[in-house]
Amino acid sequence: MSEGQVGVQGEFAGMPRRLFRASPSKLLAWVDCPRRYRLQYLDRPAPVARPQRAHTSLGVAVHNALRDWWDLPVPERTPAAGAELVRTSWIDVGFRDAGHSQAWRRRSQADVTAYLDDVDPATQPLGIERTVSLKTGAIAMSGRIDRLDERGSELVVVDYKTSRGVPTDDDARTSLPMALYAAAAWKMFRRRTTRVELHHVPSGTVAAHEHTPESLQRKLAEAESIAADARRAEDDYAQFGIDSGRFPARVGPLCQWCDFRAHCPAGQAAGPEKSDWAALEDDPQAATAPERSPAPADAERPGPEVLSQVDV
Repeated sequence: MSEGQVGVQGEFAGMPRRLFRASPSKLLAWVDCPRRYRLQYLDRPAPVARPQRAHTSLGVAVHNALRDWWDLPVPERTPAAGAELVRTSWIDVGFRDAGHSQAWRRRSQADVTAYLDDVDPATQPLGIERTVSLKTGAIAMSGRIDRLDERGSELVVVDYKTSRGVPTDDDARTSLPMALYAAAAWKMFRRRTTRVELHHVPSGTVAAHEHTPESLQRKLAEAESIAADARRAEDDYAQFGIDSGRFPARVGPLCQWCDFRAHCPAGQAAGPEKSDWAALEDDPQAATAPERSPAPADAERPGPEVLSQVDV
């Protein structure tokens, strides 16, 4: 075989390129910081990420409790049962001390109890932590939906939020992951899926947006554009490795929360690292975490994996 017949990643000249495989969180990682993207998805052996933060522990425990609640027999799906599931799912990692952890556990139990007061236990969702996937001409996307509801003939994508900040309808409208989940669910189940909802468990607020086929198509085009940029960078990485110049650090507030700041001098220079419990100070207004903090290398959605997203 002559030189030049095999291109990037062993592809043969003249053959169509493989679809770029990505999850919504992978695409957003590229948007947030190309350097973190490289550390998280490309460098091998993978750099060690920092230990889990307290807000991650809280978010995973609440998500797991709301997931497991639907596995109970219908008569046992009570708000009190949800609170008990928070207790048994609680992850005592990242908090300032035992008292801090217990206080936030009790608060989370109260939040879940109040949230489930407005949930009909007899209306079984179509999917709980349902994996959905979608292929376009450029990308192969997959991810997990917290909850997929049936509302009449249509489906609704529901995402739980546990951050201190209350999401808005505009957050639901602009969310790339929610739009991609809706498009994937529509294609997989062949049922119209245009409504997306962010359920803020601490406040009971539901932020919602009704997409159109055209707005979903625009979001797919946005995802393809992000993927194209990431792919060009990955191609450069395949040739030059860590010497590639396509992975600059995007220095900003997220650097103080980044799981990989120990491996990034630019991020370290951006400011002191936030404490493990900074997003869960006794006064929620005392330390507000950024809108989206970096996710760790081994997680896409809350569940058995360890997450590090402020707004899970």
